[in-house]
Amino acid sequence: MTSTCVVVMGVSGAGKSTVADLLGQRLEWTVAEADEFHPESNVEKMASGVPLTDSDRLPWLSAMRDWITRHSADETNTIVTCSALKRSYRDHLRDTPALVRFLCLSGTSDVIGSRLGERSGHFMPASLLDSQLSAFEPLLPDENGVTVDVTRPPEEITRTAVTALGLDARTAAC
Repeated sequence: MTSTCVVVMGVSGAGKSTVADLLGQRLEWTVAEADEFHPESNVEKMASGVPLTDSDRLPWLSAMRDWITRHSADETNTIVTCSALKRSYRDHLRDTPALVRFLCLSGTSDVIGSRLGERSGHFMPASLLDSQLSAFEPLLPDENGVTVDVTRPPEEITRTAVTALGLDARTAAC
């Protein structure tokens, strides 16, 4: 049996953590937060308002990919949050024995910007939203995933993802 990893992706403030937690509860899958994989240098850079470069992101993406791979070795289904802004980043995450699928949370800069303005206690400042939106490459038809509008309630996004991706707690690969 092949394990599955759902990457809940989108720009900062899209609701990745909320939706990943709901998916994890519904499916009874292991959940990880992408922020846990950032080297301290990345956190400091973002906290000071400096966007990350591709080379900054590579160790972070590799750490997540390695986490997915470790869990796939014991056939554990997983969910991880990750901006996964570019196709090349998603390709890097897919380089694992697990079946990696994507739930892309998409919304306008106004909607996401207002969410970021209400958020407190996070190192990622709202000032970096524009850099994330400009780097964002939507899922392509050949990528295994679904895109959902973030203006929908998190519970509805979760139901849509489970249905569209054909997921349940018992069946990993779909």
